[in-house]
Amino acid sequence: MISPENIPLRQHLADILVKMNRFNEAAKEYTELLKLSPDPRFKTGLARVFFLQGEYSKCNVILEDVIEHGMEDFDVLILYTRGLLRENAIDDAISIYQRALEINPGFTDEELDRHLRISGPRDEISEDDFEESQFVQKPDIDFNHVGGMDDVKREIDLKIIKPLLHPELYKAYGKKTGGGILLYGPPGCGKTYIAKATAGQVNARFINVGLNDILDMWIGNSEKNLHAIFELARDHVPCVLFFDEIDALGASRSDMKQSGGRHLINQFLQELDGIGNENEGILILGATNTPWHLDPAFRRPGRFDRIIFVPPPDAKAREAILKLKLQGKPVGEIDYHGLAEKLEHYSGADIEALIDIAIELKIEASFSEGIPRPIVTKDLLQAAKKHKPSTQEWFSTAKNFALFSNDTGLYDDVLTYLKIKK
Repeated sequence: MISPENIPLRQHLADILVKMNRFNEAAKEYTELLKLSPDPRFKTGLARVFFLQGEYSKCNVILEDVIEHGMEDFDVLILYTRGLLRENAIDDAISIYQRALEINPGFTDEELDRHLRISGPRDEISEDDFEESQFVQKPDIDFNHVGGMDDVKREIDLKIIKPLLHPELYKAYGKKTGGGILLYGPPGCGKTYIAKATAGQVNARFINVGLNDILDMWIGNSEKNLHAIFELARDHVPCVLFFDEIDALGASRSDMKQSGGRHLINQFLQELDGIGNENEGILILGATNTPWHLDPAFRRPGRFDRIIFVPPPDAKAREAILKLKLQGKPVGEIDYHGLAEKLEHYSGADIEALIDIAIELKIEASFSEGIPRPIVTKDLLQAAKKHKPSTQEWFSTAKNFALFSNDTGLYDDVLTYLKIKK
């Protein structure tokens, strides 16, 4: 070189050598530049060369030093993230990637996003956070508050409540209390309400877990969140731990393209098995509208091996729901019994929607008449013409599974409800 101490010229040469893929020569030039000046740009240039050569450890050592000395450059952070990912240092890569996204929140990268984040943004949760969020409830309802549904309550009492109320009998036979129960059926039929009433029936604490409480955009955090929830339940036994929409958390691994989802299912299975922890005194309830999408591993002995069909409310339950939902509203003469009989297949959510329609029609009539009128039976029957039961679509799908994919008899209760003989 004619001017060996000309820093801009030597830097220009190094950059050209990188573009020409002459990495050894470029590394030599960056090394010489560092002898002339400690400029961190030359360190990052050398790190980039090492990355392109596949020498990720050397690249990461340099970038770690540069960042520790205060260089919070976006491109440097992204390069460091890539280097850490290549060395499979996932937790460190996530941490650095998060710092980069603080600088440029709109940045996306197919490779980094595929390996380091999954869905919507959310911070990792600790057990203390769950406490502060009042995750642990003390239910003020029990089975006396659940109208009708006697078959469901009887089955829950036999499979769930008696083991928790008489643990000494089960211990005498070497059986543990607790375990997993899967509630399935059409949406809006009170699976969450029944789970909460179950906790109240045995005077246990209740933890209601939704998807947003678990899923995290960063790989590994969803598993940590799930573990934290189980630890919270273990600290508050006896406890009913309820997972709503469990099929979204435990969907069949064979249908998953992302490894993150499979890791979460494996973590869930480990927590259910109590590997490294004790689950005695914890009743784990899961609710799903689509049990056919749940990974078969969840239904093995010791996990969700007890399955209960929660059908649309029967006539007695529909009457109770009508009275409850109309409580405090201006009502006149209502034939609750006759109305409940006419609302066959309506879910609790359907009944609530029907009442809302009746109220809207009544308010509209009140505008023209100038006088508020109470809701009567015919108003609700008129609303029923506008809102048909939403459960029918679910049953058309469930019937196919019950008829053609039911070797174990899992969906026999669906056939019984539909009055179909096998």
